[in-house]
Amino acid sequence: MHFDLQTAWWNLGEAARLARDFPRTLIILNHAGLPSDRSATGLASWRAAMARFASSPNVRVKISGLGRHGRAWSVDDNRWIVEEIVAMFGAERAMFASNFPVDSLCGSFDAIFSGFKQIASRYSEAEQRHLFCDTARETYRTSRLSRSAAAQ
Repeated sequence: MHFDLQTAWWNLGEAARLARDFPRTLIILNHAGLPSDRSATGLASWRAAMARFASSPNVRVKISGLGRHGRAWSVDDNRWIVEEIVAMFGAERAMFASNFPVDSLCGSFDAIFSGFKQIASRYSEAEQRHLFCDTARETYRTSRLSRSAAAQ
């Protein structure tokens, strides 16, 4: 079993407790814990909450929903957040994801995923493969083989 959780970072203490109480359940945090407050204090609080959550081995995170109200999505606005997530969770427990159509308020799908590719270019090929594909496949138990069999 797995549980997709959408909550803001200030609730991640409870989410970490949930992960500890149910260690055999995989918990997937949506939208990177919603780091909407980009002030220095807001980002420090987000990072501390995410680090506590990431300490549980049965959690994963989707890197998505990083758009900011009234601003176009940009690498400059989101690089630090993505890099902090990868540092805390590792590429094996993090995955890029989409929040469309909501994210279309701040950028096109191509602009956002091109930004993710630009940010991820500093990582090894194996880490990029995890961030863009393998972590999601492992988390949701999908594979090319299972899709081929289902199509028959």
